[in-house]
Amino acid sequence: MKKYFQFEELGTNYRREIIGGLTTFLAMAYILVVNPLMLSLDGVEDIPDEMRMNYGAVFVATALAAAVGSLFMGIIARYPIALAPGMGLNAFFAFSVVLGMGIPWQTALTGVLCSGLIFIVLSLTGLRELIINAIPMQLKHAVGAGIGFFITFIGLKNAEIIVPDQATFVTLGNIVETPNALLAIFGLAITVIFMTKGIKGSVFYGLLLTAVVGIIFNLVPMPEKIIGAIPSVSPTFGAALDPIFNDFGSLVSLNFLVVVLTFLFVDFFDTAGTLVAVANQAGLIKDEKLPRAGRALLADSLATVTGAIFGTSTTTSYVESTAGVAAGARTGFASVVTGVLFLLALFFYPVLSVITSAVTAPALIIVGVLMASALKLIEWDKFEIAVPAFLVIIMMPLTSSIATGIAIGFIFYPITMIVAGRAKEIHPIMYGLFFIFLAYFIFL
Repeated sequence: MKKYFQFEELGTNYRREIIGGLTTFLAMAYILVVNPLMLSLDGVEDIPDEMRMNYGAVFVATALAAAVGSLFMGIIARYPIALAPGMGLNAFFAFSVVLGMGIPWQTALTGVLCSGLIFIVLSLTGLRELIINAIPMQLKHAVGAGIGFFITFIGLKNAEIIVPDQATFVTLGNIVETPNALLAIFGLAITVIFMTKGIKGSVFYGLLLTAVVGIIFNLVPMPEKIIGAIPSVSPTFGAALDPIFNDFGSLVSLNFLVVVLTFLFVDFFDTAGTLVAVANQAGLIKDEKLPRAGRALLADSLATVTGAIFGTSTTTSYVESTAGVAAGARTGFASVVTGVLFLLALFFYPVLSVITSAVTAPALIIVGVLMASALKLIEWDKFEIAVPAFLVIIMMPLTSSIATGIAIGFIFYPITMIVAGRAKEIHPIMYGLFFIFLAYFIFL
């Protein structure tokens, strides 16, 4: 086991990997609650019941997709990266496709399935890996830093430290009168102290202590029971195949093509950005390339197909994996641990109520600090590099999209490089991405 996961080469051990895998699970466990709420259109009134996906079935599908995806990534690619149905993509699925376009959720699942199958083909041909390796290292560093700012913003927002404001869009919340914000600040302070002291697994211990304090002060609910019945997945299992066999005509439309292309685009570049960022933070990038990138991308593709068959929106690599890396994870064994925990979560669903956004917020903020260290590796004194790198970084949190940040920065990269007389340094694939991203903004 140690030899397969290269423990000695990467300077790790079972304890660090288990703590890392557990930390990643805790940082992303919220998806087990958020995804079912999103896909069941909870809170949306005056719509037919057939537009809503079954909450319990989606919960099971979410846990199974996350478990299988994380196991694929851990065993096949050996990366400390966990997978689950992606935030943003689930919102697009529920509110844009089902609610906005009026497309049945079964057909939307077919769109997810099709995008996953296309991903598998691209991964097996090596095209996805070729594209990722063609991205200049300067922009890879920008992607990592941008994701750091993005997830820090998510953490601050989830903790209600940063709140919406009509005049300035966002502002500092009323922290003194917001218990969740105070709990998150406590967790942040404790984690910072642990990190400064150099304690291994600081992020995990910070999460654990924050949850305990939250329970003591009634800010985090005590689970009513430890083990609950597992809901049936039958309402969604295999529903993605129904339109193919029973209503194929519904798939021959411009709207369906847009759905597939959007799932394809966002998942491709969200995954690419996450892989590069996590691998860079873990020190796994060699010679400016991502080892075993093809395997990692194949694992991601297989997870999307699996998730669609179970009955959930696109499954993708999670930036919260950086929390596990910060806690010590360096190999795929951590992802195996995370995958097993998602399976166990099926039996211990009531306990998940303990993991609130206020508890996970400190981990996200700390990880953002760590990922921002990539800024020092960018050649800011070269304007042709600084402009696209800056746009990648700033647009991720401002648009709440990793993919959009990448797209805007990658559009400007060939422009600035050509004007600077460095056209020969641009990989041909970067020109192709320039036109693809332009087309994405114009048509999609």
